[in-house]
Amino acid sequence: MNLPNKITMVRICMIPLFVVVFYLDVIPCNFLIAAVIFVLAALTDALDGHIARSRNLVTNLGKFLDPIADKVLVSTAFILLLTEPSVFSAPFLLFNGGANAVLSAETAMRITAGVCVAVILARELIVSGFRMVAAERKLVIAADKLGKIKTTCQDISIAVLLASMSFLETTAGQIAALVGLVFFFLCTFFTVLSGINYIVKNIQVLKESD
Repeated sequence: MNLPNKITMVRICMIPLFVVVFYLDVIPCNFLIAAVIFVLAALTDALDGHIARSRNLVTNLGKFLDPIADKVLVSTAFILLLTEPSVFSAPFLLFNGGANAVLSAETAMRITAGVCVAVILARELIVSGFRMVAAERKLVIAADKLGKIKTTCQDISIAVLLASMSFLETTAGQIAALVGLVFFFLCTFFTVLSGINYIVKNIQVLKESD
C-alpha cells in the first residue's frame, strides 16, 4: 500500500473517532474538537490526491477508496448534525424572537435541513452510479469547477456548524451557526446545480453502445 492510500486509510479511521468525540459530551468543547477532526480528515483528501498525482502513485485501490472515504465522512457529518436541531435554530436567537418563535424556527429548519441533506446524499449516489457505469465502459469523467465549489461550501458549512455547537449560548456561537447555515444552503444550491450539470455533460455514459 503506497503513501496516498495509507493517508486515505487514516481518513477512514478518523471517521469513527469523529463520531465518538461528537457524542462524548463529557469532553469539554467536544463539538469543537469534532470540527477539528473533520477539518484534518478533509485536508487529508487534498493531501493524498496531490501526492498521488505529483508522484505518479495513482492506483485502482486509491480510485476506489478515496471517493468512498470522502462520501462516508461528509454523509456521517451531515447526519450527525441533523441529530442536533439546536444548531439550526440558534441563529434565530440573534433576532430575539422569543421561545415560541425559536421552537417554530427549529422545527422548520430541521425539516428544511433534512430535505437538503437528502438532496446532497442523493446527488452523491447518482454521481457514484455514473462513475461506476463509466468505469465499466472505460470512460473518464473529469471533475468540474461546480463540483469543487460544492465541496468547498460543504466542508466549510460542516466545520463551522460543528464548531459553533460548543458555543451556541453565546452571540459569537449563534453568529457562527448563521454563517454555517449560509454555507450549508450554498452547498445545497451548488449540489443541485453541479448535479444537473454533471448529468447533462455525461448523459452519454447511460446510452447503450452500438
